[in-house]
Amino acid sequence: MDTLLKRLQEEIASAVDGLSAEEWDRHPPGKWCAGEVLEHLYLTYTGTIKGFSRVIESRKLATTPASWRQRGRKLVVLGLSYLPSGREAPAFARPKGLPREKVLAEIEGQIAEMDRMIGQCEKRFGAGKPLLDHPILGPLSGEQWRKFHLVHGRLHLEQIRRLRLKGGAFRA
Repeated sequence: MDTLLKRLQEEIASAVDGLSAEEWDRHPPGKWCAGEVLEHLYLTYTGTIKGFSRVIESRKLATTPASWRQRGRKLVVLGLSYLPSGREAPAFARPKGLPREKVLAEIEGQIAEMDRMIGQCEKRFGAGKPLLDHPILGPLSGEQWRKFHLVHGRLHLEQIRRLRLKGGAFRA
């Protein structure tokens, strides 16, 4: 497994280890609880898997030319490892009420499957080549997808840590 995604698995496990039921469900008004944050991450992994599955099935890359705005966002997120907060999640990645047990049991495997699918596309089309469009950042290579998920995951894992430590008081 890729080192970035292995690190992501480890950081998720550490962030949620020993969360009480109360900590899982605690949230500030209008914000997600830890369970919803983790479900959001899970849904982004399953969404990425679906995207790469379509690339594999169609035997064609799923990219468009990057706009200047996407290039700038990519520089900030992937170059500086900074993901600004406050953007609303796309509909497919918003929590839907999946059972916490399902998310916890499957999230590590979904990350591994995502890595496997990215690797398959890299093998077929070439490492370093844009393979699939991200809805905000535009066309990304496999390595850029892995880096995105680590940066994105860390933003949300910090939210879980704040929920845990401060009793739910955090900024989105």
